[in-house]
Amino acid sequence: QVQLVESGGGLVQAGGSLTLSCAASGRFFKINTMSWYRQAPGKQRELVAAITSGGNTNYADSVKGRFTISRDNAKNTVYLQMNILKPEDTAVYLCNADVLQTVLTRPYGFWGQGTQVTVSS
Repeated sequence: QVQLVESGGGLVQAGGSLTLSCAASGRFFKINTMSWYRQAPGKQRELVAAITSGGNTNYADSVKGRFTISRDNAKNTVYLQMNILKPEDTAVYLCNADVLQTVLTRPYGFWGQGTQVTVSS
């Protein structure tokens, strides 16, 4: 099994910063892309940022220039540094990892349980 443990969510004032962490544990061969999604009440889930095992990144237009995704492969951990936070960033943030569990198995996506980020105005 693969487990994703998230931390760093909380309440912050608009313009402030927050850093999220997501650590993968369990038995697996390799983690490919790791990413952060978010979902607010009444809205569909959206991709916030993604990073490949080689370090290539992709961001939603709404967070470009404000958020930075990074990873530490030795720790199997992905981070999301969020700066200049806005009330519209308020959502449950979900970690996702595309995991190759064995050398002969196709990759499968695993999800964390989510962490609440609330930005006050």
